[in-house]
Amino acid sequence: MVRDIRVTGTGQLLELSAKLRRAGHENIRSSFHRRIRRAAEPLRNDLQDTIRGLNITSQGRGSGKRGGPSPTTRPLRATIAEAVRISVRTSGSPGARVWLDRSRLPADIPMGLVNRLNEGRVRHPVFANRRRWAQQNTTPLWWDQTVRAHQPRITREIERVVDDVRRHLE
Repeated sequence: MVRDIRVTGTGQLLELSAKLRRAGHENIRSSFHRRIRRAAEPLRNDLQDTIRGLNITSQGRGSGKRGGPSPTTRPLRATIAEAVRISVRTSGSPGARVWLDRSRLPADIPMGLVNRLNEGRVRHPVFANRRRWAQQNTTPLWWDQTVRAHQPRITREIERVVDDVRRHLE
């Protein structure tokens, strides 16, 4: 699964980052950082909306099967959506990164579960009973498709920001 998208024009961004450091214009640097973040925010928001609305289906219980309440009151999709983050760097390896922060996921939601959701099929034990398994299906490649849909727009926006800052420095 593509867990993150990195929008970098390594040559242009590295060159511009060095110029910003040499120029010492803190307001230009903060504006540069803010505009790159703003370019990546629609992707983060769309990823969060996509996971929140992701349809997860199962065959359901057969007749005579026992069931019960969920062992957790926390909604799975909303919890995963809250873990989608943005980070922006304007020095070192500059660029924007939209990623799923493992530290924001509870311990009972492993990263592998999120990867399998992107694959379209989740197989798991029923209420931690390793003798009974269930399979749930969802739209495959939801993360990848959302990232691909935003990539041209983000690339254009980053190029525009780089050109604006370069013009300002010259």
